[in-house]
Amino acid sequence: MPQTQGNQKAAAPSPHPRIVEPLCAVFRRKLKSEGLKYTPERAHVLDTIVRLDELFEADTIIERVKNSDIRVSKATVYRTIKLLQEAGIIQRVLCDEDQARYQLAYGASPQELIVRLDTREIITISSGELAAACANICAERGLVMDGYRVHIFATAPGSNV
Repeated sequence: MPQTQGNQKAAAPSPHPRIVEPLCAVFRRKLKSEGLKYTPERAHVLDTIVRLDELFEADTIIERVKNSDIRVSKATVYRTIKLLQEAGIIQRVLCDEDQARYQLAYGASPQELIVRLDTREIITISSGELAAACANICAERGLVMDGYRVHIFATAPGSNV
């Protein structure tokens, strides 16, 4: 293992470095495969989502782009969200049938969520034990974990959902 000053050892580089393309490049490739163009409006929707860095609903994006200099229609926001989901840039978080929520998926750090089915509250948690368990499950199968997402669905005891 490489040495640093003193007796401290430097961490060995990962045998599988993770190279993440810029999101706009991933999105451009998806659009090109569909015969679509990377327009300023689509770029603005993507940028708005990246800046949020949290769970969001389509209405949140519509409201944010409405308050900007670039005019983006509601239909464009919905179509862009669908395309971003198909490209693997965002993913739908299963909460309920009434309102779809999404989160950034591509290149994002692991995230664990508890989804309260009785109150529709979404709680972000962090568990090193869960990350280690996911890595071990992959290793047992001869795989290297690149990332993970965990959604735990829960209700309060005695709740009728």
